[in-house]
Amino acid sequence: VLETMVDGYWLLDGEGYLREVNEAYVRMSGYRREELLNMCIPDLEAKEVTLASVRAHMDAIIARGSERFETIHRRKDGSLFDVEISAHYWQDTGQFFGFIRDISERKAREESLRIAAVAFNTQEAIIVTDKFANIIRVNRAFETITGFSETEVLGKNPRILSSGLHNAEFYRQMWDAINTSGRWSGEVWDRRKDGAIYPKWLTITAVHHLGEVTHYVAVFVDITERKKAEEEIKNLAFFDPLTHMPNRRMLLDRLRLAMGQSARNKNQGALMFLDIDHFKVLNDTKGHEFGDKLLVEVARRLSACLRDIDSVARFGGDEFVVLLEGLSPHSQESAVQAGHIAEKIREVLAQPYYLENMVYQSSSSIGVVLFSGDEVQIDELLKQADLAMYQAKASGRNMVRFFEPTMQAVLESRTIMENALRLALSNGELELHYQLQTNSARDLLGAEVLLRWNSAELGAVSPVLFIPVAEQSRLILPIGHWVLETACKQLKIWEKHPVLGLLHLAVNVSPVQFHQEDFVDQVKAVLAATGANPRRLELELTENLVLEDINEATRRMVELRAIGVRFSMDDFGTGHSSLQYIKRLPINQLKIDRSFVRDILTDPGDAVMVQTISDLARNFGFDVIAEGVETEDQLPSLTHLGCSTFQGYLFSKPVGLADFERLVARWDSV
Repeated sequence: VLETMVDGYWLLDGEGYLREVNEAYVRMSGYRREELLNMCIPDLEAKEVTLASVRAHMDAIIARGSERFETIHRRKDGSLFDVEISAHYWQDTGQFFGFIRDISERKAREESLRIAAVAFNTQEAIIVTDKFANIIRVNRAFETITGFSETEVLGKNPRILSSGLHNAEFYRQMWDAINTSGRWSGEVWDRRKDGAIYPKWLTITAVHHLGEVTHYVAVFVDITERKKAEEEIKNLAFFDPLTHMPNRRMLLDRLRLAMGQSARNKNQGALMFLDIDHFKVLNDTKGHEFGDKLLVEVARRLSACLRDIDSVARFGGDEFVVLLEGLSPHSQESAVQAGHIAEKIREVLAQPYYLENMVYQSSSSIGVVLFSGDEVQIDELLKQADLAMYQAKASGRNMVRFFEPTMQAVLESRTIMENALRLALSNGELELHYQLQTNSARDLLGAEVLLRWNSAELGAVSPVLFIPVAEQSRLILPIGHWVLETACKQLKIWEKHPVLGLLHLAVNVSPVQFHQEDFVDQVKAVLAATGANPRRLELELTENLVLEDINEATRRMVELRAIGVRFSMDDFGTGHSSLQYIKRLPINQLKIDRSFVRDILTDPGDAVMVQTISDLARNFGFDVIAEGVETEDQLPSLTHLGCSTFQGYLFSKPVGLADFERLVARWDSV
């Protein structure tokens, strides 16, 4: 009987050594019978036990007569198996016998059930149905997500959760996949008990036994937050957070599609580049909050002006781009269509804006370029629209300008000029000229430093042409530094001269230069390196430069003023002059623009402007100088109106260093 049992059998002596085993335990352990005989219990236990502990256990069995317990044995190959042992003490012989049952499969099943129980109570919702798709069990997560309790859904079909947003074809494809592959996964919109519709990621698996479906298990998670995060990421990537309209990236994608569509249907399209006139003035005088409110209102008006097929995007800052599609295939007709929409936009944006308690008058400059198919690259198309917009600004703002081939020629010449300008410094093509500044008594006061460029490739290039190119390409940074350094070196050279040593030099500062974070440190470093007297250096700033950030401009000016550097407000009266900011600035001098001086004898308005600036300067304790003085007749009027310091062709044209020094020598000897 022992040899034919399924369970293993041992016979142990009182010391814990095996004296007999049956064939079943031989199979369980993997040892031969001969190997097992005379082995002791610690040799078979997977746990670390000693012979002493085994004997203590045997004493306990003797006291009770028998015991049933579970332990783990180790096979000859090292693998482990769970066993249940029923041990008995045979008092007549002083021996022990035990029956050993391999319970590994039972333990594995129990472990699987424990794992399944834990998994069933995971944060993922689980539905188990029978083969007829009737719900037989759900977990806690299901109740939390759907709002239904288990008792409310038992015996019902999961379609009670349906939102109604998916059609019959959707569910047909779902069940085709389950019946074919046994599994389906996808995004589904369902309805909670309270009626709220929500998105979830659902996986349905068919459970088979003996080739037949016995159950279906559906696992799903609520992906509402994930969808919100995806939408937020999409908005950040493709939409402007302030105006909520498409941004540059989305506009470029739409433009690419529009150009392809235009190529297929032969219709033309148009691209408009739009810039808000004098936006920085509002932003910097009233604060960014007002600037943002204006941008939001501009975006709203723009959207209201367009057709359903058109697009508008905020391209950055105060720049917007409008994309028109489906225009006429004929160029003249499409130009009329685009022009009509552009004029409508211009008129709408020129209407007063009501920003909190303030009425603000604004306008826009619009550049338009037509396109047909993808003959022109996107980057080139944007450049053409941008160039047309700048032409609108140059023409007086609040205008619409179409791109023309002549503009392209200007663009190409600017590119050639920029490339040549990059080599101007290293080639020694730049030179400083000096224009004398004097007063009614013809005293020598100083000079303005003016940059001249004699290009090896282009010849003499007017500052009116190359200075804007230098600023837009940021070449003005190394060039402006060179100008400042050269002027300071000259001040140091003149330091011991009885006349030249008393002059000050006025150096124009570009907005690009001034707005560098380390501009103040750069000026200080140049003065220290050259040894020039800071009190002989005057920096000329424009009104618009200062208005871009009045607080930061004031801080920088105060810091340089503290070491003796003078400041002059250049072209005063041509920008957005305001007593509110003028009184705050640590300036030494106001410079009356040449446009007011030129017609002072014939235009009463210009005379009033000169009088006003002179009075303003006197009231605030500033000096005042008129530039562009060309005739003797202008002097009495300027003097009468309160201006007694002058600069202009009447006294001297801008001349090179040698000619300027000779001019000073002659002037001083008169």
